[in-house]
Amino acid sequence: MQPEEKYKQIYNPKSNRLQNYDYWSNWWYFITICTKNRENYFGEIIDGKMILNEIWKIAEKYYLEITKHFPFVILDEFVIMPNHIHWIIIIDKSWFVETRQCLVSTDNENKINRFQNQWKWTISSIIWSFKSIYTKTIKKIQNKIFFAWQPNYYDRIIRNEEELQKIRKYILENPLKWELDKNNAENLFM
Repeated sequence: MQPEEKYKQIYNPKSNRLQNYDYWSNWWYFITICTKNRENYFGEIIDGKMILNEIWKIAEKYYLEITKHFPFVILDEFVIMPNHIHWIIIIDKSWFVETRQCLVSTDNENKINRFQNQWKWTISSIIWSFKSIYTKTIKKIQNKIFFAWQPNYYDRIIRNEEELQKIRKYILENPLKWELDKNNAENLFM
């Protein structure tokens, strides 16, 4: 193997993105983000219910603020697991294009604290901004805890209503199935 090829394999891993798909299109997306090394930072599952800890409350705050910083986003179902988060996100920029300039000037006038890249209209900018602001906040207030996300995330373009309903059900039932979940660190060696 040539050194250039070896370098590409190490530092440019294959993407899970659909080739030639426009990821800022209006559509429904199923997103999963995981903590680094599947560390259980957010709490634990007891009797099929997720018991959240204090660290998640910060993530919940920023999760709920996504629509404030990305007004073209609609949040659907979501679940927090000990080491990952599933959510369905809807991109709908149809009404937003006309009001964008007004919102930009309002942000500048009010000097509000906002997510980075909020005017980039892609799934990756939304996820990156959420992960970034959460990590920075945790590092400021929880200096005893080393927190990190896995560098990438999983996304799936939801293709139809039937698939949407199956994914919603999967999200809602995820805590009940934790014992079998591949993201449960205890199952890694099963």
